Amino acid sequence: MTDQGPDVDLHAMVAEMYPLNRSLTGAGVRQTLAIVARHIDLVGHEVASGTSVLDWHVPQEWNIRGGTIKTLDGRCLVDFAQHNLHVMGYSKPFHGVVTRAELAQHVHTLPEQPDLIPYRTGYYADNWGFCLTDRVWQTMTDEAYRVDVDSELAPGAMTYGEFFVPGETDDEVLITCHVCHPSLANDNLSGIAVATALAKARAGRKGRLGYRFLFLPATIGAITWLARNEARLDRVAHGLVLTCLGDDGPFHYKQSRREGAVVDRAVAHVLAQAGEPHAILPFNPYGYDERQFCSPGFDLPVGCFMRGVHGTFPEYHTSADDLAFVKPEALNRSYEVLGGLLDLLDRNCLYQRIDGRGEPQLGRRGLYRAIAGQREAGGATQMDLLWFLNLADGRHSLLDMAIRAKVPFARIEAAARLALDAELVRPVAAGET
Repeated sequence: MTDQGPDVDLHAMVAEMYPLNRSLTGAGVRQTLAIVARHIDLVGHEVASGTSVLDWHVPQEWNIRGGTIKTLDGRCLVDFAQHNLHVMGYSKPFHGVVTRAELAQHVHTLPEQPDLIPYRTGYYADNWGFCLTDRVWQTMTDEAYRVDVDSELAPGAMTYGEFFVPGETDDEVLITCHVCHPSLANDNLSGIAVATALAKARAGRKGRLGYRFLFLPATIGAITWLARNEARLDRVAHGLVLTCLGDDGPFHYKQSRREGAVVDRAVAHVLAQAGEPHAILPFNPYGYDERQFCSPGFDLPVGCFMRGVHGTFPEYHTSADDLAFVKPEALNRSYEVLGGLLDLLDRNCLYQRIDGRGEPQLGRRGLYRAIAGQREAGGATQMDLLWFLNLADGRHSLLDMAIRAKVPFARIEAAARLALDAELVRPVAAGET
């Protein structure tokens, strides 16, 4: 596992993006992607409103300048300028005086969390709404209020970002995060920051695999990318959706629909060998964009890597998911673990014994001395080498060997290098018989 920290101040990046109002479309998404583009050569894509993508259409572009609820004598009680969550996402324009009973049909609160503002959207609802603390709502007893939603829904475009690092083979690792949540630091911004740092690190090296990073509006962004890239999806060898990486809870990994894909086994191995508190969750068709990549017509090997699980922590989709909730040390550790995982996927190769008849004589090849030298640096043991030599049949990958031997991947890889130097094995290309 990599022990190098990120070349990006992750918490500072989250803090810079936090004030921006994001949604499926609009200026906030473009401003967010512009911040990402300062770190990597991000390619922006604009997809026109109304574009047909699979069973969906790209929605109209939404932008908002302000939104308030005021008393009739002019006192401002709720103001979008004070918090992005105050106006329901994709609220249509509205200006007028409404009764409290009418306003109640457009107000969202959390009675069980009376001091928090909820996050709500109405992407396809043709409606308007406000989100506020239940504590404030209970004090609003006037018969009528003046409501203003200064927004615009018009033909425009949906924006997403893409960054690709080519590899030595056509196989790719797909890494995605969503860019559509306003002022939610963990459920949105932590994934963007960590993905950016991983992309920046990968850009500086040449690996066996290619790495494709996608910064997408949730659901419609993934569906759009899939619709536009259907002819090349067979290159996706492994995939991860990144979210909720900044809280101080244990790691959680939701398996791909295949529940046994290499990426699923690799994550479980990395977390177990790192001694990290974690849980492996079975696939289910609810959550983030893994459900799009794992839809039956695609069935890509894409899992979801996170700390807090959506809908299960009290800060989820509320104003409590703020900068204080996201910890710099948690962001950095998430980056380190994921960096180690990508290293493993890149180095997970096949080998075959040149002469697999019986156990080779290790002493006359100097392998005992080599093992002794490696042991001092935490390298392969004799048992690691024996496991490797026994399983190097062109069918077992290094990850297969590490899991079966119950040892860190790095030790099996070190054994492979010793055997390769001693001309006992040869690399086997994927698909080679």
